[in-house]
Amino acid sequence: MEQILKATQLSKYFYQKKALDKVDLTIEKGKIYGMLGPNGGGKSTFLKIAAGLLKPSQGEITIDNKKLGVYTKSIVSYLPETNYLYKWMKIKDALNFFKDLYADFDVERAKESLKFMELEEEEKVTSLSKGMMGRLKLTLALSRKAKLYLLDEPLNGIDPISREKILTSILDSYSEKASILICSHLIYYIEKLLDYVFFLSEGRIILAGDA
Repeated sequence: MEQILKATQLSKYFYQKKALDKVDLTIEKGKIYGMLGPNGGGKSTFLKIAAGLLKPSQGEITIDNKKLGVYTKSIVSYLPETNYLYKWMKIKDALNFFKDLYADFDVERAKESLKFMELEEEEKVTSLSKGMMGRLKLTLALSRKAKLYLLDEPLNGIDPISREKILTSILDSYSEKASILICSHLIYYIEKLLDYVFFLSEGRIILAGDA
């Protein structure tokens, strides 16, 4: 199977703290992966490096057989755990923002997803509950025609109704041409989605295998 991401001896230090310690892993095309483990284990740091937001201290990641750079950013869709939308925005403004920012953003796919997520374009982002914001952020991330989707804690703090919609949307977005990497400490809820899992603790992969 062709690979989309490869990490080789990947390490990241923040002052004296090791966030990642010589991580080796491969992600193949057309599969859904889980990076599981406790908070503070290095999962978010790994995603930020793969998304091109942090530089590794040692080792490297290649995506689509290319070193991290402009090209890899163009084929990776990253969903951060934090809220990144401006307070003045309505949902329709968020869609336009992504349309202007990413050439591969599919507006029609996004609008269909909004209907499924029960979100209205005229709603202000400041009026959204945490669950509704989670649905919106996932809609934006999955509406890009990316080769690799990186989802950081998409279920954290999410209510049960939003959780089911998010899980369904992730499954519906599955494509043999793309891969999904989900980082989460909520193992129970996402395990049914996964083809393969990595367990990360204290910056190291302590277990890996088929889900």
